[in-house]
Amino acid sequence: MASAERNFTANGIGHFDIGGPDVGALGRFYAGVFGWDVRERGPGYASVETPGSAPNGAIVESDEPAFTVGVVVPALAAALDAAVANGGTVVLPPTDNGWVTKAQVLDPAGNRLTLIAGG
Repeated sequence: MASAERNFTANGIGHFDIGGPDVGALGRFYAGVFGWDVRERGPGYASVETPGSAPNGAIVESDEPAFTVGVVVPALAAALDAAVANGGTVVLPPTDNGWVTKAQVLDPAGNRLTLIAGG
């Protein structure tokens, strides 16, 4: 699958993380079922490229299964303030991981969301 330029829409889904204890098995599953391009990038991490304009993502090693959606927000601080004001909890403050600046929140039900600066 050829890499494509991705345009992100403000407040749209821009990334996803799939978590579980066996990155290799998860990569084989998603590649085998959907034909996604999964490339191991180091211990406990693989990049995932999906077709067309669908969001790309990652498979990450974690003790528990998880699916985390990343939403691209135009103003990270404002989005964090809005999340808290609407019943959410910040669980990862703004962090620059070398590729993006992101934060994570839990919604009122405890679902984890990654907020990505941009858009």
